[in-house]
Amino acid sequence: MPYPEYLIAPMRGEMTDMGARELRTAAAVDDVVKNSHGVVMLVVNSVCGCAAGKARPGLALALQHPNKPDVVATVFAGADVEATDRARQYFTGYGPSSPSIALLRDGRLLYMMERSQIENRNAEMIADELTRAFDTYCKPTMA
Repeated sequence: MPYPEYLIAPMRGEMTDMGARELRTAAAVDDVVKNSHGVVMLVVNSVCGCAAGKARPGLALALQHPNKPDVVATVFAGADVEATDRARQYFTGYGPSSPSIALLRDGRLLYMMERSQIENRNAEMIADELTRAFDTYCKPTMA
């Protein structure tokens, strides 16, 4: 059963305050993944303590980096069930994990940070790891 909206609204707000686009349906996930130009960061948000104390604060720090994804989007595990299931279909080779953070380009998975890589790190360590991924996959190209 999905979480009640009043419970997760503040956690959704943390992501939208960072500029993330909420994706609540499978069609919305497909649209962003298939029709966005550049790198899409797709975050599976959740109510767990490691999302609240580590993943979201780490994301906020990482998104201050000069190199960052062109699009930031999020689904909420346990609430946006259909959207979360669709997002996970793009995470080829990885099992369900929440929270998790993926970088994709043209629907292809470039980078994945799973819960097991989040729960044992603090926000600064997560931000450092993400900025390394941003430097690898999100550098602007010279025209």
